[in-house]
Amino acid sequence: MKFKFSYIGVIFLLILIIQDAVKGLLFTDIGAIFLFMLFIPNIIWSKNKPKDYKKYVKNEDKILSILEKIGQVAVVCISVFFLDFNINDGSYRSILLLVAFVLMILYEIYWIRYFKSEKTMKDMYRSLLGIPVAGATLPVLAFLLIGVYCENILLILSTIILGIGHIGIHLSHKREI
Repeated sequence: MKFKFSYIGVIFLLILIIQDAVKGLLFTDIGAIFLFMLFIPNIIWSKNKPKDYKKYVKNEDKILSILEKIGQVAVVCISVFFLDFNINDGSYRSILLLVAFVLMILYEIYWIRYFKSEKTMKDMYRSLLGIPVAGATLPVLAFLLIGVYCENILLILSTIILGIGHIGIHLSHKREI
């Protein structure tokens, strides 16, 4: 039996090691919650991929794939460490955090719908409430709003890089269907 590591699992392991090694860094509970909302369905998905998914992965643009991976690592690291986005004093910016959370709830709904489907590529790329490639778009928008909420240019830039790669890849998959 082969044992495969996913880079998401490796990222989680690195976060735990880094967190233990550098206890003085700011660790954000909200960042961890958002990341768990992101990772849990993806871990489940890894065992429930759409039929013929490998055929589409072979055609992925290499540059988009590199941008996606760079963005993923940067967003994860910045979201868990280095941010103070625990809830503020109720300023107007707190609405951004609320909207980001709603987007992540929609992301969970997207995955529930997918897991209850026949798990085809068409099921994976159905829009949700008119949002195209919702599985890629919703979390990117959520983390972009968190970056604006925190006024953290690194998270904003990392999310833009992630969005270009991740949404770009999934739009190209959708076009191939």
